[in-house]
Amino acid sequence: MSVSIFNSYEGEKKLLKLYDQALIGLGLEYEENYVKTRYGKTHILTTGPEKAPPVVLLQGGNTVSPITLSWFLPLTKQFRVYAPDTIGHPGKSEQVRISPSDDSFGKWTIDILDGLGLSEAIFIGPSYGAGIILRTASFAPERIKKAVLYVPSGIASGSIAQMVRKVVLPMLMYKMYPSEERLIKAVRPMFTGEIDEITKQVTGAVFRYVKLETNMPRLAKKEELIKFKSPTIVIAGDKDIFFPAQRVIPRAKDIITNLVGAESIPDLGHLPSKDNLNYINDLIIRFIKKEK
Repeated sequence: MSVSIFNSYEGEKKLLKLYDQALIGLGLEYEENYVKTRYGKTHILTTGPEKAPPVVLLQGGNTVSPITLSWFLPLTKQFRVYAPDTIGHPGKSEQVRISPSDDSFGKWTIDILDGLGLSEAIFIGPSYGAGIILRTASFAPERIKKAVLYVPSGIASGSIAQMVRKVVLPMLMYKMYPSEERLIKAVRPMFTGEIDEITKQVTGAVFRYVKLETNMPRLAKKEELIKFKSPTIVIAGDKDIFFPAQRVIPRAKDIITNLVGAESIPDLGHLPSKDNLNYINDLIIRFIKKEK
């Protein structure tokens, strides 16, 4: 029997209510379905033109798919976007934690593609989602047509001491003594610019009600990506406290064989501001549409 990732049933209800609120707020026509994987049921949001090229959008860690989807809304006008709730993370998928250090997430991703009837797809992954793409690239590289790794885990990490001081300790204080002021202090280091209200609320609910996934996807090795030939771009932020561009981009150039673009965006933190998103989406769409 699986153990819930939530601290309480009431906490789960509150977070899933925010999930639905965030989803409705996107103003999209969408479908909600489940596919079976070897690790359990996976909930998938589907939106965009039915006959358009398929894009699999993998959510960030310790958040919900509608938040991730909100960053890439322009894609839904030109592509068929599938946004699975990562298994073992907040959302509507099975509450089963699987290892981010072995082939488990690669197998999970392939089960999703098989369940959707897709032989391959374009993959976009922010943060934890990018790490899942790299696990998939190691396990079944032929199933990835193109890859966008955005503020990616799985390549290089920032200062642990800085993360603890600026994020972890304020998060623990908020969890013990919840207040608006403490929540803002906990999320501020992840943002640049204005703090998005629904993202703030979801993050606060995750901090309070979820047993956080603290294991990040392991750092990919050059030798395990040797067969991964699909065109790939990396977009990183020079103000990202978790995966700073200054560390991510040099290593990405070393380990990813067909890295066709690597961009450091000035003043971009881990969570994007509205000012960043138009440029980021334009960059991604041009990359996807490019023939080679």
